[in-house]
Amino acid sequence: MRESCSHRLATAVLILSTIAVLLGVATAPQAGAAAPHAGQNPRAYCTRVGNDDTLRRPPRALGPAIARLFDIKGSYALATTYYRCAGGAVMLCNVGANLPCGKADTATTLPAATQWCDTHPNSDFIPMAVTGHDTPYSWRCIGHAAHAGAEVGKLDARGFFQQYWKKL
Repeated sequence: MRESCSHRLATAVLILSTIAVLLGVATAPQAGAAAPHAGQNPRAYCTRVGNDDTLRRPPRALGPAIARLFDIKGSYALATTYYRCAGGAVMLCNVGANLPCGKADTATTLPAATQWCDTHPNSDFIPMAVTGHDTPYSWRCIGHAAHAGAEVGKLDARGFFQQYWKKL
């Protein structure tokens, strides 16, 4: 009996060790995926990593390009713009009133929308103040249930709203 328990324990330890190693490999960062170092050129970084969905503040050197792409001037351009990497390119988004630069929320159930429909049954629309501006769908109430309708914004391959991002 003791040998059987020892054998089971050794087998369990071996299995757990193997799982731990596999998880470590699976969750380890990809080679070259480290964040850009201070002062690194975003073009060089994006070329190196390909895709990085992290929204980052652009360096001063991108100020003129941001001003040209978004038709905004001065320090406001840098203070309200983010960049990310997509397919090796630098993508820029300028946050404005109700312009989400983050990934879209593609959930087709929203607790806040459900609450809205409880008090506004059969409403033809649910305001974005309720759904948020990061949903790609129009919303309405069918009875007391919230339903995601047609897409109101196209998403790129990475899940961001296409219309808000411009290629550098």
